[in-house]
Amino acid sequence: MEPPFLIEKGKVPPITEWPKRAEFSTDIAEAGDILTGLSACAGIATGRARIINDPEDAPDLEPGEILVAPWTDPGWTSIFTSAEAVVVNVGSSMSHAQSSAANSESPCVLGVKDATKRTHDGVMLSVDGTAGTVTVL
Repeated sequence: MEPPFLIEKGKVPPITEWPKRAEFSTDIAEAGDILTGLSACAGIATGRARIINDPEDAPDLEPGEILVAPWTDPGWTSIFTSAEAVVVNVGSSMSHAQSSAANSESPCVLGVKDATKRTHDGVMLSVDGTAGTVTVL
């Protein structure tokens, strides 16, 4: 099941209303598309996207690539040193992704809905951590 992205005033819809993951479709972003989120760490970086859904997949991240993840927690911390920038589906100010990106001085955009589904490995991205945007190049 795909949980709701936003929950308004504590009203969580019943799980019977959540879409099944197989029924959940997201358009793949194309060159020129701009994905928006929350500005977390200032700066601009350009690089190839590396979708990492689990920190065990971190060896796939090469220095200079853009880390695109569903979320992060302390288990992800060592990955940030290789990332040119960080983009996460879910996050907010004072989140793990924000603080780790700040410590590694990497531009970061949080709360980019479906970033891990709308992009794919190898696509060129420009991350503007100041504006809170991710541009597909």
